[in-house]
This record gives sequence, structure tokens and C-alpha cells, in this order.
Amino acid sequence: MPIFTRISRLVRQIFFAALALLMAFPFYWMVTSALKTNDEIWRSPPTLWPEVPLWGNFAAAWNEAPFARYMGNSIFVAVSIVLLQTINSGMMAYALTHMKFRLKGVFAGVILFGYMVPATAVYLPGYLVLSELHLLNSYAGLILSNCVSIFSIFLIRQAFLQVSHELVEAGEVDGASHMRILWTILVPVTRSSFAVLALITFIDQYNNYFWPMLITKDPSLQLVSAGLRSFFVEGGAYGLKWPLIMAASAFTIAPLLLIFLLAQKTIMQSVNMTAGSSKG
Repeated sequence: MPIFTRISRLVRQIFFAALALLMAFPFYWMVTSALKTNDEIWRSPPTLWPEVPLWGNFAAAWNEAPFARYMGNSIFVAVSIVLLQTINSGMMAYALTHMKFRLKGVFAGVILFGYMVPATAVYLPGYLVLSELHLLNSYAGLILSNCVSIFSIFLIRQAFLQVSHELVEAGEVDGASHMRILWTILVPVTRSSFAVLALITFIDQYNNYFWPMLITKDPSLQLVSAGLRSFFVEGGAYGLKWPLIMAASAFTIAPLLLIFLLAQKTIMQSVNMTAGSSKG
């Protein structure tokens, strides 16, 4: 291997390592700040590691507010929405890519046009619909109001477009129904795209703040984002208890980091598959 190639590879690796450390530093700062005192957080120059780590700050923050309920609500709502969006987007994307019906192109255009509509523009009509259905201030309202996503349909549609139509026709020749073709042929082939969809949707719904706060008033239905806000205002004494606020922020994002680590290999497979298809 030429010396120039080795040097360029080393430089590239150092660059990406430095970039990774730069992106990870805010998480490191959040966790270490949770182990400090309030005065030590604001010390200048700042310390990268606390003089005496206060591990009890995590337990204190956990006991200051019902974070178990907040996280349980967020995980339950997010997982339910992921399942419903996966089913809905899979069936809709299959119809748009491998089924024939009248005005198919117009229907696809209308769906993609909906992607350009800002989410805030549908808050008022969505609130009125939920009110008429008596779904305000309920888990059903939180879940059903997010069970369909234009982005999810578009993402899975693009994945299905990469699958040869001959594969679908082979299933039809064998007598398979549309549902069987979808869930036993297309979904396994594009499972990495569904994994990416699940990850993106879970993160988006787990961190959702404005819409859940708009349609729910019961404190027992609060999600993580609203719970953190309440803790900042009440338990965090408007930011005067920064170690506890940092500790609460750290353990509330732990499920997201765990899911990302578990799905990292599948995400990379999806990226490689998309790149290979584009190159081909």
C-alpha cells in the first residue's frame, strides 16, 4: 500500500474520531454535571470531572418526580404509534408501488403534497376532531392522532420501489394474497428500512412535547418531555438545582441511546442497501 494512501486513511480516521468525540461531548458534559454540585457546574474554568462524584443525585432526581410514570407513558405511547405506523405505512406503500388502480398517480401526489403541510397547521382541526370523538385527555387520543405519518409512507414507498416487481408477480403467480406478499416477501426484504422507520418514529414520539401537552391535561398522562418541563419548573426550582436537572435529563434519554445501539447494525445495512441501489 502506498505511503500516501496510508497517510490519507489515518487522517480520515483521526478526523472522524475527533468529530465523534465532539458530538459525544454534550452527553458527557450532561452526565458529569449530574455528578457535581451546583457551584461546581458554574465554576470557571470548568472542570471536566467532579472532584467528588455525587452518584446520589440520580436517585434524588428520580425520587423528586414520578419519572417512572413519565417514561412508562412515553415508551407505551411511542411503541404503540410505531406499530400502527409500521402497519399503515406498509400497506399504503404497497398499494402505491405494486398495485394497479385508477388515479394511482393522483393519489400518490396528494399524499406527497401532504408532506409539505406544516404539522402546526393541523393542530386545530386535529384537536376539534379528537374533541368530537371524546378522545381528549386519553391514551387513545395520544396514539390514534399519530397512527398515520406521511413521512413513514414516503420512506417505505422508496424502499418498496427498490424491490423488483417481478418478485411480487412471482408471489401472485403462486396464488399469494396481497397481504401475504406484503408481509412475507416485501417486509423481510426491506426490514432495514422498517427498522430505521421504527427508530425515527420512536425518537420523535418519545420526545414529542407540544401536541401531547395540547390534548392532555391529566398529570398522570404526561410524557417525558412534559415531565422534564414540570420538574424544571417545580422540582428544579426554575433551574436552581442543575445537578438534579442534568441527572433527570440523563436517565430519560437512556432508552433512546439503548435503542440506537441495538439498531445500529440494521441502520448501517439500510444505508448500504440504499447506496448500492443508487449506484446501481
